[in-house]
Amino acid sequence: MDKDFLLQTETAKKLFHEQAENLPIIDYHCHLSPQEIAEDHRFNSITELWLGGDHYKWRAMRSNGVEEKYITGDASDWEKFQKWAETMPYCMRNPLYHWTHLELRTAFGINKLLNPNTAREIFDECNEKLKQPEFSARGLMRRYNVEVVCTTDDPADDLKYHIATRYSDFETKVLPTWRPDKAMAIDNPIAYRAYVEQLSAAANKTIRSYSDLLEALQIRHDFFNSVGCRLSDHGVNEFYADNYTESEISNIFLNVMDGKLPTEKEVRKFRSALLLEGGRMDARSGWTQQFHYGPMRNNNTRMFMKLGPDTGYDSIGTFNTSEAMSRFLDHLDSEGNLAKTILYCINPSDNEMIATMIGNFQEGPTPGKIQFGSGWWFNDQLDGMERQMNALSVLGLLSRFVGMLTDSRSFLSYPRHEYFRRCLCNLIGQDVEDGKLPAEEMPFIEQMVRDISYYNAKRYFKF
Repeated sequence: MDKDFLLQTETAKKLFHEQAENLPIIDYHCHLSPQEIAEDHRFNSITELWLGGDHYKWRAMRSNGVEEKYITGDASDWEKFQKWAETMPYCMRNPLYHWTHLELRTAFGINKLLNPNTAREIFDECNEKLKQPEFSARGLMRRYNVEVVCTTDDPADDLKYHIATRYSDFETKVLPTWRPDKAMAIDNPIAYRAYVEQLSAAANKTIRSYSDLLEALQIRHDFFNSVGCRLSDHGVNEFYADNYTESEISNIFLNVMDGKLPTEKEVRKFRSALLLEGGRMDARSGWTQQFHYGPMRNNNTRMFMKLGPDTGYDSIGTFNTSEAMSRFLDHLDSEGNLAKTILYCINPSDNEMIATMIGNFQEGPTPGKIQFGSGWWFNDQLDGMERQMNALSVLGLLSRFVGMLTDSRSFLSYPRHEYFRRCLCNLIGQDVEDGKLPAEEMPFIEQMVRDISYYNAKRYFKF
């Protein structure tokens, strides 16, 4: 994994090292803890930093036969790290093998392969370095030249850690992202009522009706905007664009607040209504709306009851969502309320569908107003990123792509941007050497690499 890792041609090497390698990082979607950034968290060990909350690694360890106590259980940090090191050689051809060694090299300067023989040495060396100030949460962000980070935040969040960071001496922008998933989760009336009470308190607005709910959400939307929010994000299984009337939605809301379980049809209508209202809010504020769709979550009931959500038991779903997606985008477009939009699919079989769908709603003066988002979740690896970029290239404009994001909870995930840039430069460099792209247009090709790596996102989000 030397300096030319993944770069298979001389053109690819020049593009990466001269154009992309040293550009700042704009991480416009992640799940980092705003509190850990605000408090400049110091990590107790490489185990906390590397394995805490990383369900990618947890899935691999389970597949390798590791007992749960060494994954999410009460085993010591060393025991958990040891089991991860034992798993590492079995991860060959899994992106975790590349990511792990990129992170060791770029963060800690360690070029050894992680395996049972090197585990103790690497564990001790990482832990010793983590005692140094430059390996704190902020220190790692500085190391990777992170210019902007957009976290993922609920409308009821007080954003106090974002505000504290803004008024500190930290040079990286740390901005909130509006994630209103809980406002649509009416399928559990008890939990939903508790959430509405939280939202009511945050907005200082009594919520007795659906119209009250929308007013409270608008209050919070305005507050997020005042703290620098520029994006919304929706984690949905599929798109919702069912027909409904305002009276239907009002009655559904009242019934749910009374504890009545809604029907599947009512859930779809309610989510359809709130998605549209959210799109209108985003358009008025000049935000970008993001949609991450398609996962089947919490498939293992036994482990969900034991560990809760986001613990590595999700998978790719197969949903026929293209018609609903089209109706949703068309509805907002017809009203003049279609904000800049990024669509992410977890199922790569949807790549070409999305790449053609975005072309239906492009509009000047914004280049690439509707974006096909980078390979997401199970697709944010070499094959997945190449497939996404190839589909976008063939059916749209790769040159207007806003590029990579980490979508991660780890402060060590920034090498994914390097990984992406290497993949991008290799893809384009190979085309140049194959004669598919003209070498005499190299100045434009170089600018395209810089744009996709950094400048497109900076302009698109107005950071």
